[in-house]
Amino acid sequence: MPQFEEHKVRDLYEGVRGVAVKVLNRVERTDSYLDKLLDSELKNSELSSQDKALLFEIVHGVVRWMGRLDWILNGFYKGQFSKAIPNLKNGLRVALYQIMFLDKIPDHAAVNEAVEFVKRLQGQKPADLTNAILRNIIRNKNAIRYPDPEEDLPGYIAAYYSHPSWMVKRYLERFGREETERLLESNNERPLLTLKVNTLKTSPEEFKKLLSSVGLKYNTGKYLTEYIKLLNLSNITQWKYFAEGYFDIQDESAGFACRLLGVQPGMRVLDLCAAPGGKASYIAALMKNLGEVVTLDKYESRIKILQKNITRLGFDNVKIVEEDALKYEDSEGFDRVLADVPCSGTGTLSKKPDIKWKKDLLDVRKSAALQYEFIEKGASLVKPGGILVYSTCSIEPEENFEIVKAFLKDHPEFTLQNAGGDVPQEVIDETGCVQTLPHLHNTDGAFAAKLVKQK
Repeated sequence: MPQFEEHKVRDLYEGVRGVAVKVLNRVERTDSYLDKLLDSELKNSELSSQDKALLFEIVHGVVRWMGRLDWILNGFYKGQFSKAIPNLKNGLRVALYQIMFLDKIPDHAAVNEAVEFVKRLQGQKPADLTNAILRNIIRNKNAIRYPDPEEDLPGYIAAYYSHPSWMVKRYLERFGREETERLLESNNERPLLTLKVNTLKTSPEEFKKLLSSVGLKYNTGKYLTEYIKLLNLSNITQWKYFAEGYFDIQDESAGFACRLLGVQPGMRVLDLCAAPGGKASYIAALMKNLGEVVTLDKYESRIKILQKNITRLGFDNVKIVEEDALKYEDSEGFDRVLADVPCSGTGTLSKKPDIKWKKDLLDVRKSAALQYEFIEKGASLVKPGGILVYSTCSIEPEENFEIVKAFLKDHPEFTLQNAGGDVPQEVIDETGCVQTLPHLHNTDGAFAAKLVKQK
């Protein structure tokens, strides 16, 4: 794009709301994930840090609550709201999110912003339409009706809790109404940041003192001592202790799979799908930086991120290999193998709300086929007497225990070992595997199974 045209686009989409619409248009139009689009926008933006925080809030909020916003807009829009032009559609969503969820922005200001924006991009007529719709919603704000739960429970839950109906129907069947509502409520919460202390550089107790010294409030991890949940939002990666490798950003649920490996200093360990390196660095710390952790990833861009993180954290027992895990060969074998496989990510919806709109049941089933290849590959690289841990950040049975069950049927040389000896009982389900759920454990949803190979 010639430079002058780029400036023209930038001017049209100026300000926080304009940039928000631009990002939302792209989320809808492309396969790109929200975080990536937002990151590049924030990097190249001249917005103040306060405006960047508002942009993050609006974009994440609109995507999180899109089901409810669209239900409301559909009721006030003449015709099919889903067929509206993207600038108008996302302009209305941004304004309605502010009206429904952000107390600090007066309703009239949200309306005026949206009207001016639509007028600038689409002309007077769509701007008048925007004005009429939003003012009508504000007048009737307390009388908005959702589907009647007595007549259409899945329809009501999908609209009110803003989740796709395929997901709602599955969870209702599996958990029942009350628990489904609690799970979806947790998915819709603004996530808190969890830090993992790098025990190579400091201890959890020392690190808590450093947090307190700069006025950061926190809760200690519910299950694992190295994890600390921040209670106030802050640009934590700008803190000098991040650059010095004192901590990493990682959800507590990610630590369970590493714990199941039962690593010891001096072992040889393989992390099949390692980037960005959160689990590999925890494993390396549990091994006290002794032995070898071989990490694989097939994408150069992800390898660079992995390298950067491992270097920052100061581990020298981590070996980074750029290779497709499914093609990797090794004659020596490993004491421990972690197969933390690509998955639907349905356990991470509070952090990545766009997943629920981008994935469907077919994706879950497609993931399962690939996951089986990964668990088999991991199995081929474990020494006799060694341990293979299979893990995901999904809460879907097809990606979790169903894979393990099929694997054990095909591989009698492996046995499933109850996770009780390695992690707290509260995070273990009836199969003896780790299964966390956001509404029960106050972490992401994650699964991990410990498989022991016969000697």
